[in-house]
Amino acid sequence: MRNKRILLALFVLVMLYSGCTLTWPWEKKVILTRATPEGLYQLGVEHYQNGSYKKSVEVFQRLKEENPLSTLALMAEIGIADSYFSSKDYPEAALAYREFINLHPTNENLSYVMYQLGMCHFNQISTIDRDQSEAFKALKEFERLTARFPGSKFSFLGEKMTRGCKKILGEREFYVGEYYFNRKHYQAALLRFEKIAREYTNVGLDYKVGYYISEAKRRLVEEEANKKK
Repeated sequence: MRNKRILLALFVLVMLYSGCTLTWPWEKKVILTRATPEGLYQLGVEHYQNGSYKKSVEVFQRLKEENPLSTLALMAEIGIADSYFSSKDYPEAALAYREFINLHPTNENLSYVMYQLGMCHFNQISTIDRDQSEAFKALKEFERLTARFPGSKFSFLGEKMTRGCKKILGEREFYVGEYYFNRKHYQAALLRFEKIAREYTNVGLDYKVGYYISEAKRRLVEEEANKKK
């Protein structure tokens, strides 16, 4: 008995120092269970819920690669995208959501994926004094969502986000228009304000825009009259 204990202790030490992982007999059932599509998916979900997004991506990716024909492989694709999204890696999340849309254009989860893609762009929108290309991208994605799934709950959310995007883009145009107006470039300012009146109505800017359009036109008339004197 004493010799058996010594051998067991030596075995453990050798395994530890050699960098090997010990797998005890009672653990084999758990390991085998985790290797199934269901087990891998559950493990990925657990990592996601614990905020271990890098690990959840790794597990979902393994599920996809080892079980490409499993129905859970589709959910793993969404899990990968959601993990990137929750870790605020929006460019990677956008790529993953876009790939899902391209590969599975009729999937029942498509409205959710399209909404999330729009949110990836929305969450990258900068301040109104910076480039607003992400706002344009978000607007287009939300408009696609509401056009394709008008009765979806995500379409309802998409309509709300569409208004939010238009408000941001309208404020951007107003910022530029006011800049031109204050520097007496009234024609350039007028073009910006008229664009808001055409494309970004009912986002909280109508009253201010109406005033600036009238004032810009009045000052342009004054400038023209002064030239003739």
